[in-house]
Amino acid sequence: MSELSQANPVKAPMLRETKKGSVRKHIITLLVRNELGVLARIATLIAGKGYNIEGLSVGETHERGLSRMTIEVIGDDVVIDQVVKQLRKLIDTIKVRDLTDTPHIERELALVKIHTATPRARDEVLRIAEIFRGRIVDVSQSTYTVEITGTEDKINAFVELLKPFGIMEMARTGKVALKREMANSEEDV
Repeated sequence: MSELSQANPVKAPMLRETKKGSVRKHIITLLVRNELGVLARIATLIAGKGYNIEGLSVGETHERGLSRMTIEVIGDDVVIDQVVKQLRKLIDTIKVRDLTDTPHIERELALVKIHTATPRARDEVLRIAEIFRGRIVDVSQSTYTVEITGTEDKINAFVELLKPFGIMEMARTGKVALKREMANSEEDV
């Protein structure tokens, strides 16, 4: 027998497994210059990483020429962290935050048009709207349109209760979110 056949086989080193982190919902807020094409560049950057934007809200802030974007995206923690870093490098972005693990306040708005042909249906929908602190914002012979704001869970619960009446139409905003301010907290980037 040769020495090679008697020697212990050398095991090839295993490739190090890279833990990517968990896939979950992320809430990213951006303060951006209100310029042409900013939204397209941001959406392209996120899509380029293979993620779909689940929710998006954009609106002007109290500061002239600045808008706040709130983007909801489901993705891998590590890749979303890379996206946030790349967003910070865009020329029109002033501030970028991933609020996912930061105390924050988030709200959505929904307008829901419900079939209310009978007096009983009208009473029930009105009662449900009051319980959820919704407002009837439009009325016709056979419909109520309800405006409701709140968390995603609150709006989902409201919609589920209205399904038996027949939802005729619904419009829902993406989330808007702001970081909570804590006493004696330091400002993060």
